[in-house]
Amino acid sequence: MILAIDTSSAISVAVVDGEQAVASRTEFSPRGHAELLSGMVEAALSEAGVAGTDIDSIVVGTGPAPFTGLRVGLVTARTLGMVWGIPVRGVCSLDAVGAQAADVGRRQVTVVADARRREVYWATYTDGVADGAPQVSAPIDVEPRGDVVGRGALLYPDVFPHATAADPDPAWLARVAARRLEAGETEFPTEPMYMRRPDVHGVPGA
Repeated sequence: MILAIDTSSAISVAVVDGEQAVASRTEFSPRGHAELLSGMVEAALSEAGVAGTDIDSIVVGTGPAPFTGLRVGLVTARTLGMVWGIPVRGVCSLDAVGAQAADVGRRQVTVVADARRREVYWATYTDGVADGAPQVSAPIDVEPRGDVVGRGALLYPDVFPHATAADPDPAWLARVAARRLEAGETEFPTEPMYMRRPDVHGVPGA
């Protein structure tokens, strides 16, 4: 039984049994992560009919994403993992979109997420596997392959005229993690993928 959390775009929670999502909650609220996430976790656990002690592991999206929202999801996952005494595994949030696209027959896709500052995070996938590390760039500098999917692409219809909407589904984060575990992968770092410094940083005058 897995609790999966992603706050890289929408605020999303899922309880996954094997590869089947038995409960989920999603809310798109760019500034509501801290206020909404804990209640959404509680509601998803209640819907699934389980308690924290029934959860075997937590999978959390590591971005890339802007600083504040991503941090809330990662801190929540780490805290719950410590309280419940279970492993917490990180998965790149874009990987969930790439894997889901492959599941519905899209062999090659470019996943695009909003990075703000008139930039996007993006990565290309073939058969659900990343062709390389995610990048951050101006939309015009993206080198798309195959279909373009992701909320970030919809913000720039002149650059991505045929893009379709998609947010990371936490159930797919759990599936990606499970498949990698089965393949023998052991490293699932939970460090956030900011890919640049936050909007507010450092000490004045430093």
